Amino acid sequence: MTLLDLAPAAPAPAPVTFVRALYPLVSAEARAEAAASVTGAAVEPADLEQAVWLRLLERLAGQGPPVDPARWVRDAVRAEARRARRTTRHERPYRDETAADPAGCPERLALGADERRALRAAVDRLPGRCARLMAAMLAPGDPTYREIAGKLGMSQGSLGPIRSRCLGCLRRMLAAEVAAPELRGKER
Repeated sequence: MTLLDLAPAAPAPAPVTFVRALYPLVSAEARAEAAASVTGAAVEPADLEQAVWLRLLERLAGQGPPVDPARWVRDAVRAEARRARRTTRHERPYRDETAADPAGCPERLALGADERRALRAAVDRLPGRCARLMAAMLAPGDPTYREIAGKLGMSQGSLGPIRSRCLGCLRRMLAAEVAAPELRGKER
C-alpha cells in the first residue's frame, strides 16, 4: 500500500496532488541512489523512498510545499541515503546473538524421538543376527566396524554384505507397514 492508495477519489487536496506529481521522481531518485551505493553499505530503495515521503509530509504540514520540488526531492533522497549509509556503517551485530536452532525445537525433538523409537522397534523385529548387527550399528557411541565385529564375533569383512542384506530386509519390512496411497479420481 502506498500513499497513492490512500488518496480519496474526490477532488484531491494539495498534498495528495503534490504526492501524485512527485511519485515517479521520488521512486526514480531512490532507485538511482540505492544503486549508486557500491561502498558495501547497501541501502534499499524502498527504505529511501519511505524516508523521503515522511520528510515531505512533515514539510507539507509545517512549511508548505518546497519552492523547487524536483531539487528538494533530489537533495532529500541524497541526504537520506547518506544518513542510511552512516547508520549502517556504525551498526554492529551483537556478538552473542545466535539464531534459534530449528532442530532444537520441542516439536522436532519429539518427532525425532518418535522416529528413533519406531526404527528401534523395527530393528528388534528383524530375524536372527540382523537384529543384533543393526542394534550394534545404531549404538550411541558410533562404533567402528572393528568394534562391532569384535562384539558380535564376526569377521570384519563379512559385516558389509550382512549389513546390506539386513538393510534390505528392514526396508522391505518397513515398506509393507506403510499404507499404500489411495486411488484418486474416478474408479473404473
